[in-house]
Amino acid sequence: MLTLLKTIRQVINRWWSEFTLQTRLMAGATLVVSLVMSGLTFWAVNTIQQDARMNDTRFGRDLGLLLAANVAPLIAENNLTEVSRFSSRFYSSTSSVRYLLYADGDGRIFFGIPYSEAAVQNSLTIQRRIQLPEAYAANSDFPMVRQHLTPDGEVTDVFVPINHEGQYLGVLAVGINPNPTVVVSSNLTRDVTIAVFISIWSMVMLGVVFNALTITKPIKELLVGVKNIAAGNFKQRIDLPFGGELGELIHSFNEMAERLERYEEQNIEELTAEKAKLETLVSTIADGAVLLNTNLDIILVNPTARRIFAWEGEEVAGKNVLHHLPPNVTVKLTRPLYQIAHRLPHKAEEVGEGMTRDREGDEFRITLSEPTERTIRILLTQVFDQYRENIKGIAMTVQDITREVELNEAKSQFISNVSHELRTPLFNIKSFIETLYEYGEDLSEEERREFLHTANNETDRLTRLVNDVLDLSRLESSKTYKLEAVELARPIEQTLRTYQLNAKDKGIELTQEIESELPSVLGHYDLLLQVFANLVGNSLKFTAEGGRVTIRAYTIESENSVREEVQKVRVEVSDTGTGIDPEDQQAIFERFFRVENRVHTLEGTGLGLSIVRNIVEKHHSRVHLISEVSLGSTFWFDLEVYKDDDLLAQAGIPIDVTDSSVI
Repeated sequence: MLTLLKTIRQVINRWWSEFTLQTRLMAGATLVVSLVMSGLTFWAVNTIQQDARMNDTRFGRDLGLLLAANVAPLIAENNLTEVSRFSSRFYSSTSSVRYLLYADGDGRIFFGIPYSEAAVQNSLTIQRRIQLPEAYAANSDFPMVRQHLTPDGEVTDVFVPINHEGQYLGVLAVGINPNPTVVVSSNLTRDVTIAVFISIWSMVMLGVVFNALTITKPIKELLVGVKNIAAGNFKQRIDLPFGGELGELIHSFNEMAERLERYEEQNIEELTAEKAKLETLVSTIADGAVLLNTNLDIILVNPTARRIFAWEGEEVAGKNVLHHLPPNVTVKLTRPLYQIAHRLPHKAEEVGEGMTRDREGDEFRITLSEPTERTIRILLTQVFDQYRENIKGIAMTVQDITREVELNEAKSQFISNVSHELRTPLFNIKSFIETLYEYGEDLSEEERREFLHTANNETDRLTRLVNDVLDLSRLESSKTYKLEAVELARPIEQTLRTYQLNAKDKGIELTQEIESELPSVLGHYDLLLQVFANLVGNSLKFTAEGGRVTIRAYTIESENSVREEVQKVRVEVSDTGTGIDPEDQQAIFERFFRVENRVHTLEGTGLGLSIVRNIVEKHHSRVHLISEVSLGSTFWFDLEVYKDDDLLAQAGIPIDVTDSSVI
């Protein structure tokens, strides 16, 4: 039962909620008016009925007192015949009397109109009684009045005591019919009230139905249409056959939707074109770019960022960036990303170590270990709306600064090494010159010559160091070199002539092994001459007396990038010197690295092999080393054979020396 009542209440609530405010107000007003009218009508009917009941009561009491006074002597004489005759005349003379009943002191009815007791009493006779209140005889001086309902309507009963000469003889019961005029008027008023009530609510229901058909339905359709338009569904249309103001409103809504749809299509085309331009631009920039929303979900990422973070082949769009960054990057950026996403424009905040902040972004420098060790710079910048009031997202710019860091470290190391190498000869020169200046007169001629000879040697050492630094700087600068045909026999012979005397003094055999009819190579004569000089000079320096230094040049066959057999010339400089330890063979080509550091000599600048490496790389080749301690070393590299059809294509091509890499 409770479930049924709850279901009915829910149905009524849902049904009531579907009505518009206008319908609810109209229904409420109608209900109040109908209740007031009904209340007034029933109040009037009740008042009329009460007045009629009072009149009937007054009439019955007066009539009963009059009749009781006239029949009391007859009843005292037990003259029921006269009582009957008198009562009958009285009953027939008025239509207001329903019945007349005479009962003795015990309430037994002994005579009545329109019925009477039978003349002969027997055992089957039904004794009728009037049930009177207890102690009625003690208060029999006043009539008693009451009403009861009958099939013909309400009847007023008046009970009048019959007293004669102070003796209580019984009671007279007079039944008074209601006033027919009042009854008809009351019934008519009741019927009219019910008819008015039903008519009002019938009009209300008709009004509700009319409102639902003509106003509520189109308004609901318009409400649904407006919601769809607000949600971006500009294809929404309303098709209802209404005229007048509602029809005009529906027509205006459909026209507005059509214009919005055309405007949306035009904007989508423009936005698509702009998005394509933006994506093309972002995909072509050298730096990595990642665009995030305020929830840190990835909206856009370019190929460079995918390569840096190893996202190739992984779908990261729409996912949280913190779940896909390398672990050390995630640890570094988690807090700053959340702070930037909720930071107010132009609000400065304190930041931690390793981070600099401008007004709208943060900058980080992080080292990645996988897949290869490299250093990246990440710049986080807020993205605002056109009014710069609300944050729409975060732009993450990623730069691979590994080369920059390496160059800075190399620059610092280079400056430190140059400063150290320049300081030693300068200090020696200054010391010997100051000694000659202050104590020259106290020194012998031989000591002065020795001091001057030492200062001269240190000056030559300083000159070689400066020249080597200038050569290396020139090779690593943006200067271009023009490659042309070079006969290797010429720079090799010139190198041998230069170092022949030095080799003879040290007892070292200096030879060459050049293939007959060796083809010309594509190269730069002066640079190749410097390569031979540095390599031969180093070999002589670390080769003991009785050793041998040899320059070889011969042709070889090798494959190019398209797997074609090409001819090259291999150049080797070998010696029978001390050799180089395996752990030093990679570092030997670095600036200022000297093997003699381990044998405690002061000869050389440590730049010769670095210059050799750079020159060979400018010839599109690489210098290699084969060495074994106490047996000797061999440096070798390959040069391209010069071809006549390369004269225009290669001889005039400037070579950018900035693309060299450290071996």
